[in-house]
Amino acid sequence: MNPIPMLRQQFLRGLGGTLGLAALSKLSEPSALATPVATENAPPSPFQHHAPKAKRIIYLFQSGAPSQMDLFDWKPALAERRGEDLPDSIRQGQRLTTMTSGQSKFPVAPTAFRFSQHGKGGMWFSEILPHMATLADDWCQIRSMHTEAINHDPAITFCQTGSQLAGRPSIGSWLSYGLGSVNQDLPAYVVLTSFGTGRPDDQPLYDRLWGSGFLPSKHQGVKFRNKGDAVLYLSNPTGMSRDTRRKTLDRLAELNQQHFTAVEDPEIQTRISQYEMAFRMQVSVPELLDISNEPQHVLDMYGPDVKKPGSYAANCLLARRLAERDVRFVQLFHMGWDLHGNLPNAIRLQCKDTDQPTTALINDLKQRGLFDDTLIVWGGEFGRTVYSQGALTADNYGRDHHPRCFTTLLTGAGIRGGLVHGETDDYCYNITRDPVHVHDLNATILHLMGIDHTRLTFRFQGRDFRLTDIHGELVKNILV
Repeated sequence: MNPIPMLRQQFLRGLGGTLGLAALSKLSEPSALATPVATENAPPSPFQHHAPKAKRIIYLFQSGAPSQMDLFDWKPALAERRGEDLPDSIRQGQRLTTMTSGQSKFPVAPTAFRFSQHGKGGMWFSEILPHMATLADDWCQIRSMHTEAINHDPAITFCQTGSQLAGRPSIGSWLSYGLGSVNQDLPAYVVLTSFGTGRPDDQPLYDRLWGSGFLPSKHQGVKFRNKGDAVLYLSNPTGMSRDTRRKTLDRLAELNQQHFTAVEDPEIQTRISQYEMAFRMQVSVPELLDISNEPQHVLDMYGPDVKKPGSYAANCLLARRLAERDVRFVQLFHMGWDLHGNLPNAIRLQCKDTDQPTTALINDLKQRGLFDDTLIVWGGEFGRTVYSQGALTADNYGRDHHPRCFTTLLTGAGIRGGLVHGETDDYCYNITRDPVHVHDLNATILHLMGIDHTRLTFRFQGRDFRLTDIHGELVKNILV
């Protein structure tokens, strides 16, 4: 092999990853010249280790960290401790963020909201989640989640990739790599984002959160934009017909294949597959985004924002349409949950964004026979502190970051509905029963897709990497 062309190719590949070609990366499937991927009619993937319970995943990631004690993990005894300094025996010298490390006191802030029990098991929900509460017998609440990071970027990166350091493949990329794509006209991994009304200037999201890391780039997530064309560069330039585009791609594929024969860089075949997927998406994406044929009663389920492009409601409806088309992994990132101040007012708005559309999505999946083989996950990167950040007043408080305990909800394929797993202390500060680490959650998600998380590996720089690193245990209690 001539090393000089390879070095040049590596340079161009890296450059292309930061420029406009990134918009077409991730696109999975091939022409006759590209490497085929798995379909339901193809031989099973070598990473399909057992029969899956789930065919697809919809991950509703609440970016910024929802406050568990204001939504799910009710602590009624805190009302009597309002304003008291959090005991040292509870805090146990926990590392603090720079937002509260200068506070002389840490006043206990009970929730401002009423709670009530729902479903056969009496699952607790806050009054600001009235729609999600109606599905109490479907939800599994894991109240004992914990993580290792205390700031947003490393914590979200950890949830997505199993590492606090950027550069590892995201969970959707691992699933694309392990299982391939079912729908040849859409990517295996689609990302949707929305801005919360509770805090519109919240923490930003970075494209690397759905990146493929060291996996082939065709496995990274395709982000659908909220404005303009959903995916860049799908439209043909003025004056170019679809037939002309087809002939151009055929010629490019021949040239790229010649280049691959010379330098044997697998990313060249990825480029061929990206071009081919983009060609097919010119038809599939407009059809996907056209909701004009959705019945009015379905649109009404999702709420008044459903026709607003880029809203959480619109993205939930789009997630259902993607699920219908057998996209394996759909991830919605809803920003706005990082509520260091003015929490009571802001969290009401966040729940107004998400409560009804989340419930509509699940009921819609049920009506279409998709619920039983779709795994739905709802949660953020960590929890919030029971003590107030800044002044505690009669009607206002804020909460800082809290990695020691938080709540994640799951429902759908393979999940035991109506179950509360894990428990926290009276201050909602420390886990007292059945802790679940982020690696445990990711191991369980892969398990439901038919994958043994210890065997889904990729060799890079002399080491076998995996999503769960060297950790992770199945949370067997939540599985049916």
